[in-house]
Amino acid sequence: MSTLATPSSGASSNGNLLLGIMLITLAFFFAAVMSALSKAAAGVPALLLLFLQYGISFLVFLPALVKEGPGLMKTSQLGLQVFRSISGAVCQLLFFVSVKSISLMDATLLSNAAPLFIPLVVFIWFRKAVQPLVWVSLAIGLVGVILIIKPSAVMLRNPAALIALAAAVFSALALVSTNKLAETEPPMRILLYNFGIATVILIPVCIFAWKPPTGEEWLLLLGVGGFYALTQYLIILAYRQASAAEISPFNYTVVIFSGLLGWAFFGNVPDVVSVVGTLLICAGGILSIRAGHPEGHGHSIGNGHWRLFPQKV
Repeated sequence: MSTLATPSSGASSNGNLLLGIMLITLAFFFAAVMSALSKAAAGVPALLLLFLQYGISFLVFLPALVKEGPGLMKTSQLGLQVFRSISGAVCQLLFFVSVKSISLMDATLLSNAAPLFIPLVVFIWFRKAVQPLVWVSLAIGLVGVILIIKPSAVMLRNPAALIALAAAVFSALALVSTNKLAETEPPMRILLYNFGIATVILIPVCIFAWKPPTGEEWLLLLGVGGFYALTQYLIILAYRQASAAEISPFNYTVVIFSGLLGWAFFGNVPDVVSVVGTLLICAGGILSIRAGHPEGHGHSIGNGHWRLFPQKV
């Protein structure tokens, strides 16, 4: 069994809900820091940022593979592993592109609107009907999205908000894929395939997109990769203490942290309409998580989602 595998999808017998909440909140604080660092690295091509994010994270988790041995990577779902990795990578890439042009909080919020798309993904993928309460949650979230993106002719000239929303669609695909994988695969295997596949795919792409970073940009890139990996690790620990149903609502603390960091470091001050839209998207997302199918439980920051079970490697 992987050393970081979670005991169950619900709270474990020796789980600690308060500790789980603290860990998931800290994880999303680090996720917000990672996002802020990616915005600060505005001069770095998004593809290069994505490559180093995944590459550094893969190196951070590589000791687990060395410790467990080659058997850790034995999988019967290689196709789904590839699909999950590509979906997550596209989500992250779209976020990196969008955050260069809009506020940190808006980019984070819209890319984290995955719970609003998950019921539709589950319906198409598994043919599971959308419950009436979930439709209500989607309507609430949709109103919030409209308030945030503020549809107008300006959007055609700067579609960054739509790009961030597209990231949420790929995040939803990644989340449902990961939860499907978690039925038979331990979390460390999913993580290593996720990081490894994306890194390998991005190598030839980044050769053409290569732009030598400055010393300051290297520090930002290392920070993005390090905080990304740390976020994943803390989320795994959090789900060892409590179930997705108990701590998933705390996923949206990333929006609060992003808003504070955006205000402190980038001077992004949301207007009243944006605040109302933020509250509606968060409310709709949380309601969708709580009322929806278990395939959609987990966290939603575009780079990994977990509904973990005890699995043997």
